[in-house]
Amino acid sequence: MLVVAQPLAPARKPVSNKALHRQPIIMSQTSTDSPLPRIVIVGGGAGGLELATRLGDTLGRRRQADITLIERGRSHLWKPLLHQAAAGTLGIDDNELNYLAQSTWHHFKYRLGAMDGLDRARREVLVAPTLDETGREIVPRRRIGYDILVIAVGSQNNDFGTPGAAEHAIALDTPEDSRRFHRRLVNACIAANTQVEPLRPEQLKVVAIGAGATGVELVAELHNSTRVLAAYGLDRIDPERDVRLSLVEAAPRILPALPERLSVAAAGELAKLGVQMHTGKRVTEVTATGVRTADGDFLPAELVVWAAGVKAPDFLRDIDGLETNRINQLVVRPTLQTSRDDAIYALGDCAACVWEGHAGNVPPRAQAAHQQASLIARQITRQLRGKPLLTFHYRDFGSLVSLGEHSTVGNLMGGLSKGSMFIEGHFARFIYWLLYRMHLHALHGFWKTAFLTLARMISRTTEPRIKLH
Repeated sequence: MLVVAQPLAPARKPVSNKALHRQPIIMSQTSTDSPLPRIVIVGGGAGGLELATRLGDTLGRRRQADITLIERGRSHLWKPLLHQAAAGTLGIDDNELNYLAQSTWHHFKYRLGAMDGLDRARREVLVAPTLDETGREIVPRRRIGYDILVIAVGSQNNDFGTPGAAEHAIALDTPEDSRRFHRRLVNACIAANTQVEPLRPEQLKVVAIGAGATGVELVAELHNSTRVLAAYGLDRIDPERDVRLSLVEAAPRILPALPERLSVAAAGELAKLGVQMHTGKRVTEVTATGVRTADGDFLPAELVVWAAGVKAPDFLRDIDGLETNRINQLVVRPTLQTSRDDAIYALGDCAACVWEGHAGNVPPRAQAAHQQASLIARQITRQLRGKPLLTFHYRDFGSLVSLGEHSTVGNLMGGLSKGSMFIEGHFARFIYWLLYRMHLHALHGFWKTAFLTLARMISRTTEPRIKLH
């Protein structure tokens, strides 16, 4: 008799971990085409894809469980790279990972689609129909059964209902968002280079709303990429004179969630690049030609990026009785199981996990998703074997902020000592570079990651320094 996650009736109160360990439950047999335990992961971001790969390489390869990944996209790009893709300093096509290929290589199933509901009583994920660019249906609406469900759908930018934000600002949530921004950036430069009349007040001006890591890294990357772009035949554009980059932040300083020393160092580097930083300003409206703040200022802009605030997807809000917080995150216990259903886990940005010993929850960072995916892989294996579950302990290894080719600043070992070690320069850039390789290693293993890295370094010598289309 195979033992897996324990189902709970929707109205049942959460049980203690100790009680859970004593009460294993028989695998559900409803609507399944497999005699194996059905493990379904929703979301192919950093955490979800790493988990699917790890489980596929262990349980899937040994035919001990049926692993399925549900993901609305067809390829994966590590989210911390989106600002580089938007600036054109990184080619999306060369760094994307195809889900179909990954699932074949690592013994799990990939199902194209977006979760939009949940039936806990029948243990089924509700998946919306998938349409092509013309609106024609590719995959119909369907239900996918599970015995253990892991929700890893990540987060999206939260514009707080600001007038004009949805219509006129771009939120860098997906690779397609980055592609769209980059196309508009290149088109704006080409248009400015060919027009006879003087530049309009908003032309070639970019405003990033929100001076967290995404906003700061984007404007630093754009400082470099716009100058390289102009060097490729756009001889009527003077980047020093014509291009203006601005950050708008409601908090008193940039990078408000990170240590003040890191914030001060980053602000100093951005000031050297000529980036205008408007702190203590709340955006009240985004228009087709700029951004208006609460104190009446208007910042002209041809391109606006919204990088302020995050929330989990709206469909998660109180989904089929699961507990969520004000930004739609699923509330989880220390085992990373949702508070009202032992058969459902949540990880990454969509999970509200209490940070032990700190005020608040585990921060929405790639390192948190990686650690949670590693633990859930162990949890599921232990559940299948009827063993007690483990408790999640987040280890903060610090934060790094890339300032393009110019610098990288950060603090290391944030959770391993009483203080933190401030780093910058070449060493910080190397650590930042290494983080992505660690993600690739989790997906591909050592040798394939090494060959991919070497091949990419060689191919860069035969390509333009930035993407030009």
